Amino acid sequence: MNRKLYFGTNLKMYKNIADTVSFLKELEELTKDISRDDMELFVIPSYTSLPAAAEKTDRRYVKLGAQNMCWEEQGQFTGEISPLMLEELGLDMVMIGHSERRHVFGETDAEENKKVKCSLEHGFKTLLCVGETGEEKDFGISAEVLRTQLIVGFHGISADMAEKIYVAYEPVWSIGVNGTPASAEYAEKMHQVIKECLQEIFGEKAALIPVLYGGSVNPQNADSMILQPSVDGLYVGRSAWHADAFNKLIRQAMTTYRNAER
Repeated sequence: MNRKLYFGTNLKMYKNIADTVSFLKELEELTKDISRDDMELFVIPSYTSLPAAAEKTDRRYVKLGAQNMCWEEQGQFTGEISPLMLEELGLDMVMIGHSERRHVFGETDAEENKKVKCSLEHGFKTLLCVGETGEEKDFGISAEVLRTQLIVGFHGISADMAEKIYVAYEPVWSIGVNGTPASAEYAEKMHQVIKECLQEIFGEKAALIPVLYGGSVNPQNADSMILQPSVDGLYVGRSAWHADAFNKLIRQAMTTYRNAER
């Protein structure tokens, strides 16, 4: 039986409303012939683009998510976005704990845990991002950092929720314009750590949780990453921000994976 592969991208603070809608429509058209039994595709645009994106995108082909969310339904939280506001848009998923939220905006593991709980309680697929900094990697504590982020991030979450959870491994030192891609071997090693930890947290239900690699994914390393046994998909950055390029990367990675299965 073929394993489903997962491909996603976070548009960060790029693309206006028109650009986002155009990107999504083109991506939908280019990839709609690929069976969604074999592949799941998701895009996480900016907040201002979400209403138009939700209205114009066929969610059978492209799932939509929000880049962040408050852990409270309402209240005196100026500048925050409530789960009720995201429910109004009918979104599929919420991303929690992106490295920029953690390291630029100072969010803690405990805060990510509150957001994860709230997101799951409101029925969203919940994508928790984890990753170590370059300094933590140099100290040799990458596994400990990932385990801490996972154990705290999923504290109090029942195994019944596992089917609503995704994890993205994004080493902080590999993200962004100056990021250095992890080697496929290193990514596999960290994905094994993540999967073992998820099994400790959720038991056999951990097998339902896809773990995606993100961090300077590009056409040159996508194939070697997707072939790693513990890598369930790719969370692609700037290499995905043109629909035709993302489509090519997806197709090449899927072909490589299927050929290796034979």
